[in-house]
Amino acid sequence: MTYEEGKQKFVQTWGTLGSTWGINRTMAQIHALLLISPRPLCGDEIMEELQISRGNANMNIRALVDWGLVRKEIIAGDRRDFYSAEKDTYRVMLQIMKERRRRELAPVVGALDELRAAPLERSAGESEAEAEEFTKMVHALSDFTQKADQMLEMMIRRDEHWFYGKLMKMLIK
Repeated sequence: MTYEEGKQKFVQTWGTLGSTWGINRTMAQIHALLLISPRPLCGDEIMEELQISRGNANMNIRALVDWGLVRKEIIAGDRRDFYSAEKDTYRVMLQIMKERRRRELAPVVGALDELRAAPLERSAGESEAEAEEFTKMVHALSDFTQKADQMLEMMIRRDEHWFYGKLMKMLIK
């Protein structure tokens, strides 16, 4: 396999993987390209490499910057914006976990906490069993999401050695 074939396969594979962790394929492909680039790339280089429009490139680069996975860099003597990605895979994973927690889990925890705290009044035609089942499920989901949130918080705050140690213990059992 040539370098170019390997690069294309990596970019395509990372693009597919990206959709499983909450970003679109093009955004993940840009991230992949920046991950393997030995130097920062400008928007034009990204557009040319991935054969995407300027608008698509700019929108997805901004999103990657918002996710904290890519940073803008200034190159002396060049007026274009250049971008580079965090290369440490552990930090990339942590940043993805932080963002998914903030964007996905935190709103659910908040909504369930709000439902849990609100007094439930039954309307005409609703049985007591329905209200009890609703309350029971809200409490169970709230407990679960709070525990998941606490676990993610603990993983985010710990260091890399702790994480890999826990991972190895899980795999060995």
